[in-house]
Amino acid sequence: MAQQVRTFSENSKCNLLHQVNFPLSVALVLAFFYYCYLNPRNQMLGSISPGTSKAVSKIYGQQSRKLSRMVYRQPQVLTPARKDVLVVTPWLAPIIWEGTFNTDILNEQFSLQNATVGLTVFLTEQETFYLNVFLQSAEMYFMVGHRVIYYIFTDKPEYVPYLNIQKGRQIIILEVESYYDHWQDISMQRMEMISNFSQQRFHQEVDYLVCADVHMRFSDHVGVEILSSLFGTLHLRYYRLNRTDFPYERRPQSQAHIPEDEGDFYYAGALFGGSVPEVYKLTKACHEAMMVDQANHIEAIWHDESHLNKYLLYHKPSKVLSPEYMCNNTLKKIWDHQGVDFSSNIKRIRLVTTE
Repeated sequence: MAQQVRTFSENSKCNLLHQVNFPLSVALVLAFFYYCYLNPRNQMLGSISPGTSKAVSKIYGQQSRKLSRMVYRQPQVLTPARKDVLVVTPWLAPIIWEGTFNTDILNEQFSLQNATVGLTVFLTEQETFYLNVFLQSAEMYFMVGHRVIYYIFTDKPEYVPYLNIQKGRQIIILEVESYYDHWQDISMQRMEMISNFSQQRFHQEVDYLVCADVHMRFSDHVGVEILSSLFGTLHLRYYRLNRTDFPYERRPQSQAHIPEDEGDFYYAGALFGGSVPEVYKLTKACHEAMMVDQANHIEAIWHDESHLNKYLLYHKPSKVLSPEYMCNNTLKKIWDHQGVDFSSNIKRIRLVTTE
């Protein structure tokens, strides 16, 4: 079972203040007020838990480090990195394609945050093979050189394979009771579990969460370029289409309903994430909407993915990942047969579905 977050009661804080002299008491009160109410990171985490945030303590407790000298090609204002694809959304969120970022610069800047990344995945009894492929490929390509915690949700912890992992990484098995039988219902539980553990545990251990489907294999570099307060991933099947052709939930009775004249992109439910507070908000909202639908005896057309798209429509992501991060070899073969030039836009395949 998951470890519960330890918090300090208000009474213990008051008793501590009475044991020190008056000037020091005033100083402590002012410091406490700033830390809990004025600190912007604490304001963001306030809706999750009254406990102290690991991320905040790291930021204000870390020592300054000297940046190494870097030599790289100067960015050219009049020469865009890509002319064939959209690289920024109308709300100024970057869309991450090959050629639009410099990995070395990003890694150097990310190291200043002293951050840890959590990667969540769900395992059922039938998916042991997929998890092994997922973890082995993640060790090769995911956040190389950075601290990572793999969170594996399962009701069968004995099915989690043993794996030698890199220094600075760990695997945490979160044993949860599975009370659903079908994959559609498991997707509902995923939103619920990520929401609950974000509130109870994740905010103390990691700074960012990447929520992935177990039926995937990392095939190339996937690093800090994907991280932001909230990100979604363009679905390979629909990124070329108009919004009227997106498989949004169109029935007004559902909480996932999106009208015909609305929509930016169609996001894949198999890869999303962001900061722990933002992922908490997203998963909590999606789970609550799914429960309303369940009470009204309706199920969105693509289940949690439909609710994810509704959320990201009205809560715009601060970064969007291109289909490089969600490729499908079966679809690629179909497009090749139809004469669709798959490689015209997708220069590098970073994540591949294994179903």
